[in-house]
Amino acid sequence: MSIAQTIRRASIAVLIGLAAAGVALAPPPAATAQNAADKSEPDDREPPKRVAIRFVTESDFPPFNYFDEENVLTGFNVDIARAVCLELGAACDIRVRPWADLLTALKKGEADAVIASHTASPSLLKQVDFSAPYYFTPGRFVARRGLAALDVTPEGLEGQRIAVAKRTAHEAYLRTFFRDSSIRTYETPELARDALVVGQVDLLFDDGVSLAFWLNGTASKACCEFKGGPFAEPKFFGDGVGIAVARGDTQLKAMIDTALERVRQSGRYEELLLRYFPQRVF
Repeated sequence: MSIAQTIRRASIAVLIGLAAAGVALAPPPAATAQNAADKSEPDDREPPKRVAIRFVTESDFPPFNYFDEENVLTGFNVDIARAVCLELGAACDIRVRPWADLLTALKKGEADAVIASHTASPSLLKQVDFSAPYYFTPGRFVARRGLAALDVTPEGLEGQRIAVAKRTAHEAYLRTFFRDSSIRTYETPELARDALVVGQVDLLFDDGVSLAFWLNGTASKACCEFKGGPFAEPKFFGDGVGIAVARGDTQLKAMIDTALERVRQSGRYEELLLRYFPQRVF
């Protein structure tokens, strides 16, 4: 082989390597109409696949992730992970770790993704990347059963006594948008709920997910029900809960985003939502 041929083959190998790495290469100066036509054709290549996705979660947060009576890991998060794997045609390996070790396992490469109800907060986004949100933690109003229909708007709740926990995003939201209501603050969410149970206030405003647990539990004494819809302004209640992946793993993030969208379109998401949250939360 001549020196010129060797140089030519080496150059071609370098160009192929750059293209595989995603580096944009300038088109040759004499691009033809046929080349342009070829570039306009759709890309029919299959999306990337993974044989398995290693999820980690924790086991003490029902109904999101917990062990059932038969010691089987289950919950809304767990079933979402399984649905994602099913859509991607990948095996699902879901392991349990203590809450404090979840993101560490991801950073060490011991897991591909974390699904444990982490909110995509600014501080966490400095450590990991997140999929599109698959649920939100909105604020919700609760009132005693049997009341006349309420117009749950700032105008409709003018003068109404609303209980809320002090120094929370929920208090800040009320003071921003429901300034004409009578806002009653309490040291803890539990005290605010007790105030509603005994009739000291007309409504309670709190996290919709925790309120759903309370309404279905014994502490509420079956007193109350949701009023109005969810309030999910990101400035107060965050950008939602997503699946955490390693920083820079754009391929897996895109795959999970696509799978989550398919889970919604198939109706599977709504099915899981109603299974774990009979009272619609978000």
